[in-house]
Amino acid sequence: MASRRSIARLAERAGACLQRRAITTAQQPSLIIAAAAVRRHASMTATRASLLGFSSVGGRRVSAAAPTTTKRAYSQQVAEGQSKIWDFEQIQKLIKDPKSSSVIIVDTREPGELKETGRIPGAVNISVKSAPDSYHISDEEFEDAFGYPRPAKDAEVVFYCKAGVRSRAAASLARDAGYTNVGEYPGSWLDWVERGGKVER
Repeated sequence: MASRRSIARLAERAGACLQRRAITTAQQPSLIIAAAAVRRHASMTATRASLLGFSSVGGRRVSAAAPTTTKRAYSQQVAEGQSKIWDFEQIQKLIKDPKSSSVIIVDTREPGELKETGRIPGAVNISVKSAPDSYHISDEEFEDAFGYPRPAKDAEVVFYCKAGVRSRAAASLARDAGYTNVGEYPGSWLDWVERGGKVER
């Protein structure tokens, strides 16, 4: 199992590569997930240390003053870093009456995949492979690239892809960009089709 230090180095390389756009599109989701996981781990570790009354000096843990954060605040912080999980029935119910809901379904696959297979009815397409910076660019740049306004950061969004990997990366990117109401459909397209979900072309 890789050490925390080697994982951190991987995350740093991932961030640098993404900035240079020097990696292949097939590598992006796993590197994005790795970078996000290291950021979350560092945040959680710092919070745990604070709760236990420790601080770090020169890489060593030393006793600190009484912690100022309660356990309740810690559990809320962890919850805020996670996605709401959606299943087939919930997505199906959502698309039956889209006007009654403000939830935005986001297909994170490549546009070519959508042309080949179709999409979940009402879903918008924001590819995480070819456009991983879509949640960090300006509103004007987003609309120029996709042809519609970017979802508001307080909107409820639920991501899916083919099998749940790219949607996890997209959810992490969205949270990093300030989205506060993020969901994932882990079964994604494969589950949707297998269970007879409607397809929009």
